[in-house]
Amino acid sequence: MTDLDRLNHATAHLDPPLAVVDLAALRYNATELVRRAGGKRIRVATKSVRSREVLRAVLALEGFRGLLAFTLPEALWLAGSGFDDILVGYPTVDRAALRRLAADARTADTVTLMIDSVEQLDLIEKATADVPDAAPIRVCVDIDASWRPLGGRVRIGARRSPLHSPAAVAAVAREAADRHGFRLVGLMAYEAQIAGVGDAPPGRPARGFAVRAMQRGSAAELAERRAAIVAAVKEIAQLEFVNGGGTGSVERTAAEESVTEIGAGSGLFLPRLFDGYRMVTGRPAAMFALPVVRRPGLGVVTVLGGGYIASGPPGTDRLPQPYLPAGLRYDPQEAAGEVQTPLLGDDANNLAVGDRVWFRHAKAGELCERFADLHLIQGDSVTATVPTYRGEGRTFL
Repeated sequence: MTDLDRLNHATAHLDPPLAVVDLAALRYNATELVRRAGGKRIRVATKSVRSREVLRAVLALEGFRGLLAFTLPEALWLAGSGFDDILVGYPTVDRAALRRLAADARTADTVTLMIDSVEQLDLIEKATADVPDAAPIRVCVDIDASWRPLGGRVRIGARRSPLHSPAAVAAVAREAADRHGFRLVGLMAYEAQIAGVGDAPPGRPARGFAVRAMQRGSAAELAERRAAIVAAVKEIAQLEFVNGGGTGSVERTAAEESVTEIGAGSGLFLPRLFDGYRMVTGRPAAMFALPVVRRPGLGVVTVLGGGYIASGPPGTDRLPQPYLPAGLRYDPQEAAGEVQTPLLGDDANNLAVGDRVWFRHAKAGELCERFADLHLIQGDSVTATVPTYRGEGRTFL
């Protein structure tokens, strides 16, 4: 039975639009991430999953421990659901959520906030000043992992933390460690230019060569600088973890002695953007199906919906990929539409009104912002249906 037949058979009793997770592919992808991590634990990036039940299933597997959340309200919700060891990957200015965190000693003991400035410490202090018996706030300092070759005249990488040098990181770390009401417990550095840039873009060998050269230079610089930062901060506080990497750089980051854990999540679902990475292996695990509702002419079908554009720099690589049946492509004049999407190709002639077309989203967790449920497939059957964050009425961003 082909994958197309298997997916259609498993979901024949359901009406699309619908989203599925192939459990065999999910487990295989999880095993590959663990293999690539070389014995270091993987902290699961929740923004790439956005389903509590899927998060529980992944955390039950060997090699995974802890969550990397994207907002503090999300982290509080997850902590209240029984999850622990939650690192919020981005700074927060949500004053109400900060007060809730400080008012609950158990939650404050399991949730860690991200900081990269003294100004953020000031905001947290002010927001929690009137909380009776406020619990100490755990904090992690975010490091700028960008590469600045040519004496700093060039900057390559995401614009995240302003803390680039060991001295700059140590200064904020010292402030956090010295202030009453805070506990400095970790460091984080996300090397977006390595983990988030494909080094083997299909059909673009020259770009792939240039990206690999950039990543080698950046990785060598970062490994040396990160080690120096960790050594400097360890003079200030006893660290519980040093987080780094992402799905695209697991083995490279894990090889650094100073790194204790890898943050990753996209590799579990393996969206289409990761088709352009040499070291990322696995199988597509998350897909969505749209129904054929029109046949405008020879070699054309129209499906309902489809405009599920991924975040990031605008481009065709942010579109979902028509996946099964193979051979379908977008009309360049329309692409993926808000309420309908025409698809071209010889295979369109084999589709009837009511049939379905399967897509892969460009990124991982953003798919779950479109669907309330994920249908879990084992073999050619749906074994369970679980809610996404959206299905539970939670839209944190």
